[in-house]
Amino acid sequence: MAESKYLHTSHNVSVLLYHVVCTAKYRRVVFSEQVDELVREVCLGIAERYEMSFLEIGTDRNHMHFLIQSVPTYSPTKIVQTLKSLTARHVLVRAPEVKKQLWGGEFWGRGYLMTTGGQHGNEYVIAAYIRNQGQEQDYKQLHKQPLQLELF
Repeated sequence: MAESKYLHTSHNVSVLLYHVVCTAKYRRVVFSEQVDELVREVCLGIAERYEMSFLEIGTDRNHMHFLIQSVPTYSPTKIVQTLKSLTARHVLVRAPEVKKQLWGGEFWGRGYLMTTGGQHGNEYVIAAYIRNQGQEQDYKQLHKQPLQLELF
């Protein structure tokens, strides 16, 4: 796996990591060695044209995982939109058998999963870091909300 690094632009320095999971349309099993290679090639092309790096790309039977590093000027939605539209266009043109399996013109399912991560930790590490700033007796917790994840 490639490692994230600090990205320096004219006005900021950032390490923004996104774990994106996209499913094939209808959750069909359409990933083959050819499709995997096409998606990988397109992602490397995206990395050259946009300020994004694909630190890891993995596939499962009916979905793909991407670990993407980007800059703050791209919203998470823009990152997924770019990824899904460009990969779908190339796969459907260069692997016509996939188009037949999916009954037409859509490669990816409508939704996606996106989580964020950081180079130096998760929510617990960051919360501990914030708590340990300054003098311990001076720390005052202003807000804490437990993590609640609901799917659907």
